[in-house]
Amino acid sequence: MKLHHELSGPPDAPVVVLGNSLGTTTALWEAQLPLLHRRFRVLRYDHRGHGGSPTAPGPYRLDDLADDVLELLDALDLPRVSYCGVSLGGMVGMWLAGHAPERIERLVLCCAVAISPVAQPWLDRAAEVRASGTGSIAPVVAGHWFTRGFAARCPEVVAAFAAGVSTVDDEGFAGCCDALSALDLRSVLPAIEAPTAVVSGAYDEITPPRYGQAVAEAIPGASFHLVPGAHLALVEAADEVSAILNAHL
Repeated sequence: MKLHHELSGPPDAPVVVLGNSLGTTTALWEAQLPLLHRRFRVLRYDHRGHGGSPTAPGPYRLDDLADDVLELLDALDLPRVSYCGVSLGGMVGMWLAGHAPERIERLVLCCAVAISPVAQPWLDRAAEVRASGTGSIAPVVAGHWFTRGFAARCPEVVAAFAAGVSTVDDEGFAGCCDALSALDLRSVLPAIEAPTAVVSGAYDEITPPRYGQAVAEAIPGASFHLVPGAHLALVEAADEVSAILNAHL
């Protein structure tokens, strides 16, 4: 799978890869780019079926999404990188750091969990998208990503993210839901060698902070950081998340 990607920043700097959440694209990390570009070359990519990346018939496994990233790194001749991922992108990061530790220098996991305790909601969402398209769920999905206070202050941001969800390929979105329905990375976490920072949004109802704390406790030496905001904390608390990235990387 040849993923759409954007590589920017100083050409001779170490590379940091930024992985997106389900339903978003490379634009998700715009607020973090100015700071990261001071020290890093930044590689952003779209999951299969998202943004400019091609899709494939589902269901997908998390292994498939992680293998897509390894293929991209190989194509760009990047043997070792740091990786920061939010939600689904963070779960891909856990897989990479646990199964291909030689490829991951440092790791940041934002609003991510190691297990989906109940599969059926993800399977139901996949079925709904296959039947009615991503546009049918976009307002509800985007509404869950932010706190009510932020949504009231910045309705245009929430609307833009909802519009972005609507552009995601139906099968690409549904296939990623299938992957999340079978998510269980608990056995991988103790094998992660990369220095790791775990970030949770204080009011995240999709991946509550207790799940992020559990991830941090299972990864040797990992640190845990609680920031304001909900599921897309890197948008709602951009400065706080940027500071964590800068300090950890």
